[in-house]
Amino acid sequence: MMTDRPNRPTGDPALQVSPGTAHAPSINPAARRRPRPALPVQDYVDGIRRGDRGLLSRAITLVESTRPEHRRLAQDILDRCMPETGRSIRVGITGVPGVGKSTFIEALGTHLTRSGHRLAVLAIDPSSARSGGSILGDKTRMPGLSRDPNAFIRPSPTGGSLGGVARSTRETMLLCEAAGFDVIFVETVGVGQSETTVASMVDFFLLLVLAGAGDELQGIKRGIMEMADAIAVNKADGSNRAAALEARRAYQSALRLFPPAESGWSPQVLTCSALTGEGIPEVWATIKAYRAQTQASGYFTRKRREQVRLWMHQVIEERLRAHFFSHPAVRDALPTIEADVMAGRLAPTAAAERLLAAYEDRS
Repeated sequence: MMTDRPNRPTGDPALQVSPGTAHAPSINPAARRRPRPALPVQDYVDGIRRGDRGLLSRAITLVESTRPEHRRLAQDILDRCMPETGRSIRVGITGVPGVGKSTFIEALGTHLTRSGHRLAVLAIDPSSARSGGSILGDKTRMPGLSRDPNAFIRPSPTGGSLGGVARSTRETMLLCEAAGFDVIFVETVGVGQSETTVASMVDFFLLLVLAGAGDELQGIKRGIMEMADAIAVNKADGSNRAAALEARRAYQSALRLFPPAESGWSPQVLTCSALTGEGIPEVWATIKAYRAQTQASGYFTRKRREQVRLWMHQVIEERLRAHFFSHPAVRDALPTIEADVMAGRLAPTAAAERLLAAYEDRS
């Protein structure tokens, strides 16, 4: 099997019910499976470079961890893998719920692996705001790719991060590239105003849409359409084909109203059917044409350089925020100041200034 441990139980091992067991699982802490000890950094790096799926998965788990010792180990692994990164084409795929993202990815991904490509799919599942949990069921929606020896599927929770992508998506992309995957798909959680973050980490941004669902343009945010390098009208088969062609014309007309893209690329509108495979090769041909044009103009390289600069700034902001709220002076003052703000005794701006002053005085 070439997927990321498809038969591994999810969640806390102590909460798993054994086959044939009807009673509730044990919650005895002593019954929980002990985590495997971390390996030396070079063992992870060597394993990733030779395409060891198990070690790649374990390294990604370290990247996703919030434990400081795991983050330090993950950073060492990433630093040593950096020379092997940057050789893939990174494609972000988004669309409204029900548009068929998983089925589309399986159809396009199978087309790629049959053509000799090695594909990594980073499928992002939304985390529950109440429990913090995620279903992580994308592999079950891509049964063909899950068995494909040239495909690797990694579902990850967003962990509450904005942008429709997990906090660790960028690092995971780099590890997959170091493992030899030359195409990376990032499947986002669905169209939303904050989801445009995905465009800041991929080379090509593909928007999937449906026809025959009312006003096709009404439910799509203008900002996402402006960033799309291509729009694919999915499910263009059977009795829905005529509606899909009409939707294509509507999107083409809408795109002509947008200002020219900085890349110099004219966004394409395509029709396809993930169910029948019709139009799928044309989607990949469009992605290749975009890469060829933007590499020739130098935009491809400039965009990647700007992306890593933005990434650095985002990491700084995240670390500063975490340091601020963990500062003893801020922790001590925060409950009282928050209560004053909620009671209307203190303006939010004045409250922020007080907390910042407490932070600066004792930093």
